[in-house]
Amino acid sequence: MTAAAGTTEPTGLLLAHRAMLRDLDRLTGLLAGTTRFGRKRGAAVAGYLDDLCTSIHHHHSAEDEVLWPVLERSAGAHVDLTELTDDHAVLDPKLHRVRAGAAALRASGVAPAALAADMTDLRDTLHEHIADEERTIVPLIRRYVTPRDWAAVEARIRRRGAKMTFEAPRVLAVASAAELAEIRRDGGAAVTVMLAVLPRLFRRRERLVFGA
Repeated sequence: MTAAAGTTEPTGLLLAHRAMLRDLDRLTGLLAGTTRFGRKRGAAVAGYLDDLCTSIHHHHSAEDEVLWPVLERSAGAHVDLTELTDDHAVLDPKLHRVRAGAAALRASGVAPAALAADMTDLRDTLHEHIADEERTIVPLIRRYVTPRDWAAVEARIRRRGAKMTFEAPRVLAVASAAELAEIRRDGGAAVTVMLAVLPRLFRRRERLVFGA
């Protein structure tokens, strides 16, 4: 998504970050306060954890493989992605530990003791990483990446096959009115249908996971 004035506004990136942090915060809080879920709710929580881990992996691998090369080409000597890339390298082991805890929860309906600690670690890591990313690379995207190049980045990332029934409702839930208008404007008829249908279906899943 790009700003009308011709400068690149990475709305999709910022919304993905916002949705990710929201889920990390509320899942960490849920697991800190509850260990016994029962089979049905435990399976729902485990499934949500799995989908979130997949989403996070999809996001950081897309940055590494799609966004970073475009940013390095566009910003040149103004960008150094070494630290952010190193951060990405430590995420997959953390995601693996959360997935292992989710599998144990799905099997028993009881969250293993390590799962709450692993979620807290993942949440804290990503809060720090995303703050660094938004402080350092978002200004560079706005300044150096053309709207045309940004649209190509977003198109390539969409083709990587994110699970839109999970991604889209979470993004829509954290979007402002202005951002929703931008999504509608850029997305056309398919997005209008998505806005009408997916959030309603997703709320049923959220009620089972989060109990509200």
